Order: sequence, then structure tokens, then C-alpha cells
Amino acid sequence: MNAGIGKVEVKALEHDHVFLGADHLRNERRIWLVIALTTVMMVAEIAAGTVYGSMALVADGWHMSTHASALLISALAYLFARRQARNPRFTFGTGKLGDLAGFASAIVLALVALLMAWESLLRLSNPVPIGFAQAIAVAVIGLAVNLASAWLLAGGGHAAHGHHAHHHGHDAHHALTHHGHDAHGQHAHDNGHSSHGDHAHHGEAGDNNIRAAYLHVMADALTSVLAIAALTLGSLYGWLWLDPIMGIVGGLVIANWSWSLLKSSGGVLLDVMPEGETLPGEIRQAIETEEDRITDLHIWQVGPGHHAAIVAVISSQPREPAFYKGRLSALQELAHVTVEVTRAA
Repeated sequence: MNAGIGKVEVKALEHDHVFLGADHLRNERRIWLVIALTTVMMVAEIAAGTVYGSMALVADGWHMSTHASALLISALAYLFARRQARNPRFTFGTGKLGDLAGFASAIVLALVALLMAWESLLRLSNPVPIGFAQAIAVAVIGLAVNLASAWLLAGGGHAAHGHHAHHHGHDAHHALTHHGHDAHGQHAHDNGHSSHGDHAHHGEAGDNNIRAAYLHVMADALTSVLAIAALTLGSLYGWLWLDPIMGIVGGLVIANWSWSLLKSSGGVLLDVMPEGETLPGEIRQAIETEEDRITDLHIWQVGPGHHAAIVAVISSQPREPAFYKGRLSALQELAHVTVEVTRAA
């Protein structure tokens, strides 16, 4: 520690790296509620199917168990990220754990789509008798449970529907802290999150974990809707082939959803900037003048609605790093900023 720098001053500039989403706790609670609802229905279907000798109910009950297991990935990711948020071993916090869970869930969705298509092809080549009334009843029950689950998860914000929102405005409560040193120029860090670790956001931007849970529920709801349509028409007109055809259609739709989730969550894990992202341009607009130019800029997402940035500035009239960070204070998504300043030759 340099002489003359007091412990109180150093302590005031220290910060944690909590980059959880603004709706993290609420999303976690909603997913646990959906798991509980799914588990209760699973046990009821297996019990009723066993008592009344209905293989359709038993099969759907075990299918719901795989659904609950997939949702458990999302719930445990929220739980672990929250409990380990201040663990210093996670250099940039645990905000990206939801994207890792989303990527895993996307793989599970892809496997579900593949199995649906394969089973449907087998049924198409080798039709089997269908108990239409019983199967329709099971599909209706499943649809009701999934609609209730979707309603619970829909409160998780825009991310549940796959949208990505940005809000770059000045927040009077958005405080920045600074610390710096001289080393081949001037170098300093920013921590832009509030004392609670979260920004105030309008919607949950880019939470791939809640999106993954929502897609699992919607995939199940889609299969129920397609099954009801196919079974109803099959019972009226004897079209046994329609049920496996609907299974193939459902598999293709779910595969498309899986690919979209793989791209978005994988992009965050690999620090890819989404197409159309305006944050790099806004940083350049805020920093660059006739005297100041950005020579190197790195931006990546560290959590839902939170981005980190490393900005290298060359200047004919260099200022302290805090000056340049002050220019970025209106960009609320910048949760952690490092600025390096070099004097032009």
C-alpha cells in the first residue's frame, strides 16, 4: 500500500462483483413453484394410472418427471448463483451461470425434439391402436398444467419470451466507484453496480435461464395442443397417421427453439456481442473527441442486464481515468469498467 493512502479510503473504493439479474430471486421462486406443480401432477397421474390401469396416465406421469428434472437445472443454477455471488473465486461473479444452465437446457430440448421425431417416425411406419378418449383426457390435463406453469413463469420479464432490452439513461442513484494507479499510462477500474448488486432495469434483459425454463414449459404445451388436435381428428375420421405427423411437426418446432437458445446462451458464454448491439457505439460516442480516441474496446456480458468493458484511450491531452469513466456514467448496463489512458506521442 502506498504511503499516505488511508485504510478508510481504500475500503471505500473496494467492491464486490455481484452481477445477478434484477429479477433473480423472483425468477428462482417461480421456477420452484412450477417444479412443485409439475411434481404434484406427476405423482397424481402415476398413482391414478396405476389404480385405474391406464398406461397413458402412467406414461404421461413419467414424462412429467423428465420435464421437472429439466426445470431443476434452471432452479439449481439460480440457487447456486445467488449463494456464491460474493465468492471471490468467481472473478466476475456468478451472473453467467444462468447462461450455462440455459445452454444445458437447450441441449436437453434438442434431445427431446430428436426423440419426438424418432418415435413419431416409428409410429408412422408401424401404426398402433390408440385409445382416443383416454389419450385426449391426458393431453388436456397436461395442457392445463403447462398453461398454469407458463403463467407463473411469464412474470419473469421479457426474457421469458426471448426478448432483449436495453435502457441507457441516467440514474441519479447509479453511483460509480474508482481506484487507479500509474503503469505505462493511467489505469483504473469501475464498479457500476449498486450496493445491492443490481441495476434498476425495465425488464430482465438477456436472462437465458428463465427463458430456458419457459421454453421447456412451452414445448410441453405445444405437444399437448398438437396431440389434442391430432387425436380429435383421428377419432372423428380414423386418421391414425395424423398423430405421428403432429409429433414430427412438434419436434421440428422445438428443435428450432433449442437452436435459438443455444445461440443466445452460447454467445454469452463465448463473450459474443449480439448483432445490432448499440453499447459499443454508445461508449465510443461518449468517450471520443478530437483529443481522445479509443484504441481498444472489449465488452462482454457478466450477468443479465450487466456488461463489463475494458477501454483503452489515447489522448493528446490525457485526463485521469475517472474523467473518462464519468463520461460513461449514463450507460446503466456498464456494471464494471476498466479504463487505460496513454499519452499520444
